[in-house]
Amino acid sequence: MKKPAAKEVTKPAENSAREASDGVAAVERALSIVSALESVDQPITLAELAVRTGFYKSTILRLLSSLLATGYVTRLRDGSYDLGPMAFRLGAAFARKNAIGHHVVPALQELVDRGTESASFHIRQDVDNRLCLFRVNSRHATLDRVEAGCIYALLRGAAGHIILAYDGGVGPRYDAIRARGFDVSLGERDPSCAAVAAPVFGPRGTLIGVLSLSGPRERFGAVEIEQMKSVLGPVARELSISLGGVWPGYGH
Repeated sequence: MKKPAAKEVTKPAENSAREASDGVAAVERALSIVSALESVDQPITLAELAVRTGFYKSTILRLLSSLLATGYVTRLRDGSYDLGPMAFRLGAAFARKNAIGHHVVPALQELVDRGTESASFHIRQDVDNRLCLFRVNSRHATLDRVEAGCIYALLRGAAGHIILAYDGGVGPRYDAIRARGFDVSLGERDPSCAAVAAPVFGPRGTLIGVLSLSGPRERFGAVEIEQMKSVLGPVARELSISLGGVWPGYGH
């Protein structure tokens, strides 16, 4: 008589590894939903969430049940979805606890007070993008459209190129940034806008972020750009020092 085939036994360690992997994937998917809601200015439907995340509607609905219960997402009467009150609480907590803001925002205000263009502070968001963390608008009647909390491409704009320069960027533009400490973009992100940017360093020469002055392109002539650099450089140096960094001895 033939013996029945032995059952495959799954080891506890294998179970634990699989459960951990599934848990991480679920968290990443849930965060993708929150990011999709954050990236638009109005509530969106389940169908739009599916397009933006690439997930099946059934997957989104399963994750939304947890996000709704914990307040990270809210469902409106028309059936669309938006960020929930917990997102506001997180933002308020970040503003309250983030010590870097206590140094950066006064620096931005100083730049604007000295008659410059609008001042922003950018950090790296991910492999392709940067995040405008703080922003102080200038007193000019016309402004460029840059807002705190918005994400912009690293490859478009002076702030993005400075981030890349101190993270392996190769080429003449990045060599010049590392040698001089500035970058200028004219119409890269928006044909009608321009920017001048400088790096801000922390301990051990780590790039903390980028100070940027930006506005309508017609106000960025050669003379104006040099004037902006003369204001931006010292502020970036003092901000670096206040954050425990050292401003390199750039040649100009």
